[in-house]
Amino acid sequence: MESCKALAALNCQVDFKYEKNNKEHRTIEISNRRLIVRRGQCFDIKVTFTDGYNPQTMGLELIFKTGPVPHKSRNTIIEVPLHSDSINVKRWSAVVTSATSKELCLTISPSPRAIIGHYTILLQHCANKDVKYHLGNFVVLFNPWCPEDEVFLNSDTQRNEYVLNEDGVIYVGCSDHIFDQAWNFGQFEEDILDICLKLLDKAPKYQKNPKRIHRKRALPVYISRTVSAMVNSQDDNGVLQGQWHAPYTNGVYPGQWAGSVKILRKWNENNCKPVRYGQCWVFAAVTCTVLRCLGIPTRVVTNFDSAHDTDANLTIDKYFNIEGEDVGISCDSVWNFHVWNECWMQRNDIKAGYDGWQVVDATPQEESENVYCCGPSSVTAIKQGNVDEKYDTEFVFAEVNAHCVNWLLLSDGAKVKMDIDTEQVGHKISTKKCGVDEREDLTHLYKYPDGSIEEEEIFRNANIIQNIPQPEKTLYVSLISDQPIYKGKPVSVTVVISNKSSVEKVCNVRFWAKKRKYNGESGSQCIKKYKKELTIPPNEDTKIPFEVSYKEYGSFPDMFNQMKLMSMIIDTKSQDNALAVKNIILLNPIIEIKMLNYSAEVNKKVFLEISFKNPLPDTLTKCVLTLEGKGLIKDQITMQCEDVPANQVTKIRQEIKPHKEGKRKLLADFDCSLLQNVKGSLMIDVQKDKEKCEH
Repeated sequence: MESCKALAALNCQVDFKYEKNNKEHRTIEISNRRLIVRRGQCFDIKVTFTDGYNPQTMGLELIFKTGPVPHKSRNTIIEVPLHSDSINVKRWSAVVTSATSKELCLTISPSPRAIIGHYTILLQHCANKDVKYHLGNFVVLFNPWCPEDEVFLNSDTQRNEYVLNEDGVIYVGCSDHIFDQAWNFGQFEEDILDICLKLLDKAPKYQKNPKRIHRKRALPVYISRTVSAMVNSQDDNGVLQGQWHAPYTNGVYPGQWAGSVKILRKWNENNCKPVRYGQCWVFAAVTCTVLRCLGIPTRVVTNFDSAHDTDANLTIDKYFNIEGEDVGISCDSVWNFHVWNECWMQRNDIKAGYDGWQVVDATPQEESENVYCCGPSSVTAIKQGNVDEKYDTEFVFAEVNAHCVNWLLLSDGAKVKMDIDTEQVGHKISTKKCGVDEREDLTHLYKYPDGSIEEEEIFRNANIIQNIPQPEKTLYVSLISDQPIYKGKPVSVTVVISNKSSVEKVCNVRFWAKKRKYNGESGSQCIKKYKKELTIPPNEDTKIPFEVSYKEYGSFPDMFNQMKLMSMIIDTKSQDNALAVKNIILLNPIIEIKMLNYSAEVNKKVFLEISFKNPLPDTLTKCVLTLEGKGLIKDQITMQCEDVPANQVTKIRQEIKPHKEGKRKLLADFDCSLLQNVKGSLMIDVQKDKEKCEH
């Protein structure tokens, strides 16, 4: 019960029925101490007058205020008369459900197109506007359960996953070996809602014209586009600063993050200074947290073999010299994977037919309308090649459809086309399945099968002419390696050279192995190099085996332990040539977590055993273990651990005290001198405190 403030020393108390209303509006996980409702859905309050005012004899109306406080003159004001008949669900409305000489019970329904954010509610005398009772404050969110809301999603299964689920899985790696990374979105931690609304306030356009921009907060298109800009800090004081190479000075290597909550809190606590550092999956995960918190159904999506087409010609051109080195003429690249988001909403800002899932990407790759943001772009428009539809559809279309052209740059400056790959880009587009920690493939929603008639028509629809002739070839090369390969083990690879002609060929054969980052960048130094002139018999295959030892490859520049294998073959007479490239990932060990208790209860200690085996022939030093999990640990637990000898198992004991009931996921991250971001997780079913229940 809250005491209300009023003019002329008028007094009343207000019962906002926090527990009841927040449960019905599915916001009880955020708080049971303040009112948080979803638009287009009713909530109840009770007003008790303590100053002699009789609501039965005097006419009243409600006033709702929202806007860029403290600029009160710029606030949006909504006046709602009190009725005794039914609620009008299509606009702000309120009815009196009961009234006595001292009490007034009201049912209130925010418009399904209401501005989201903070509101103040007042009770005003109809005849004398100076008589006002300040009842209190509340927050309005988007409502995927309301058919009149633009984010309405007609599936309980999907709403439970894409709005209510605070745990997630992000898919990373490469298309040949996909692995999952658990993530704590934590959108219902109580302070996260206020941080998300603060993020909207800090947007540059809002700062310049708060009254005009505040009205746009009713629009999920505006909200999602703003969040995609504000999660990165490329041109504003956004949440995360991107960094794709060492050193990660005065910050956190992106792979160490396992949840969004610490990132958002750190941004808020440090006066909205960007948190260091993020890469694509971190940008996408934080974006998912913010949008789910505000009520927009959102999922994290990974595109494997993702093109970054900097010159918008739908080709990824790479130029190599005869030593196989990328000479850097083109800025185009193909990332092993790239992570973005999809949000569910109507698209009333463009022509019909493009409602549903929309791509939103917070990773700062290219500017959109002079701001580093991307989307929302309709997934339907991407698949149909309608690249002119807002926003940034042409760019996303290229990410899943671009063709790759490799060129050989000769010493005299001449360019020789080595090969064209029309199927290298846009594979195994992935998200977490609803209700289970399994991968769902979304590729069919983005593109027709490679080489199909439909794909050809889509390219024409996108006004892209793909008539690059394939060079005639009789010489081919491929790379074969066993998968999976674990860190510390040797990498075995075979170069297979095929001569499809009827004459023998004398060829310069080159093979390289280099360390590679997930965004396509390769180191300049070869960890394995081979160069030899060989004679390839007609109509035969020649196989050359190689092995790259742990001593040769050692540590990697990022957590994905990627190696780029390349072989180039050039006929010494005809200059006929062939190129093969293969990216492989070396897997980290997996952390195992065991709960030593028989069961877990709220506010009772839970004892854990965390273990993993050092797979390397060297001792691991500078070992750090980090634990986090919503409802299990209020922030993070970070501990220094003993050195782990070569090929030995380490076991660490730790206790936690859960503070929320329900199924909760514990996330573990292990870092040391030679291994980065070894991950593990455990689902813990936390029961109510039995002692409290008995009392």
